[in-house]
Amino acid sequence: MTGKAGMMRRVFFLFIPMVAVLPGCASYYSHFAMFPAENSQGESRQVRVSWDAAEYPDWWILDDRSTALKVETQCSDRIWRLRDDSHENAGSCGNGIRACAEVGVDRVVVRREDLDSSACLVVNPGQGNARIADIEGRLELLVACEPVSPESEREGEIVNMDYLRASPVPYTVYTRKVPRGSLSASLPAFDDSACD
Repeated sequence: MTGKAGMMRRVFFLFIPMVAVLPGCASYYSHFAMFPAENSQGESRQVRVSWDAAEYPDWWILDDRSTALKVETQCSDRIWRLRDDSHENAGSCGNGIRACAEVGVDRVVVRREDLDSSACLVVNPGQGNARIADIEGRLELLVACEPVSPESEREGEIVNMDYLRASPVPYTVYTRKVPRGSLSASLPAFDDSACD
């Protein structure tokens, strides 16, 4: 093919790979924070908050995405995963960013009008449309539950299942945002010597 038809065909085949590359135009970030607090037993512990996100340009058709937001407490095997309405298995304990109480494992001890009666952990309470992917540098973490028992038995071993102390006032958490895969993206480690 020569002339106009050949040129159009070359332009078409050049355009196809460009379209295929566009979905990869997201920027990927890790978000995390570590802060001191007490668990439900009044013991001083470090608490780590973390999630990953994919951010798309404003002109792109997809919304920013994120993983579940994890809340971990030093010396405990209990890991909370908070989700919003953009995630599967977000939980039926309200809207926004939340994690629900597990029957027989958690008991709700903080009651607020802006919370569902079975919500345990909520980020930015009162913002029913909040999404993890939209958090920028600061969040408020409300803990409304305490463990029914801070320890449980698993395969003949006693396992710590305690977590951040419940409070009617949210914890203010300042988070870092770093490119995923960079040297600075490693999560801060817990000091396990505090658990002995």
